[in-house]
Amino acid sequence: MAKKAASFAALGGLVFSTDAGRHCPDCRQPVDACTCKQTRIPEGDGIARVRRESKGRGGKTVTTITGVPLAEDALKDLATTLKKRCGTGGALKDGIIEIQGEHVDLLLAELVKLGFKAKKSGG
Repeated sequence: MAKKAASFAALGGLVFSTDAGRHCPDCRQPVDACTCKQTRIPEGDGIARVRRESKGRGGKTVTTITGVPLAEDALKDLATTLKKRCGTGGALKDGIIEIQGEHVDLLLAELVKLGFKAKKSGG
């Protein structure tokens, strides 16, 4: 059997550190400093799908836009433009644009005007 170390010095230095945090599996950079995912365009058919959702949101209605063929930075700018156009708040989560309220028809028209292929999804 191996003998237990009697002190921290006997362990050889660093025992545990949270300094590293989470790393991107592709470029091994910390997730918040990763640049490989920001330039990558998500795979899909290139059609932006706009739908109204209220499930899991405490009864609040949210309009979501998925499948927009843009990189992360451009997607963030598009989300800001669409939120201003609707006059409401929203968020960008995992490549999905969420706009507060029911704005399906307005967002469809706006996306087509901006040059995207867009279609209504869901009921």
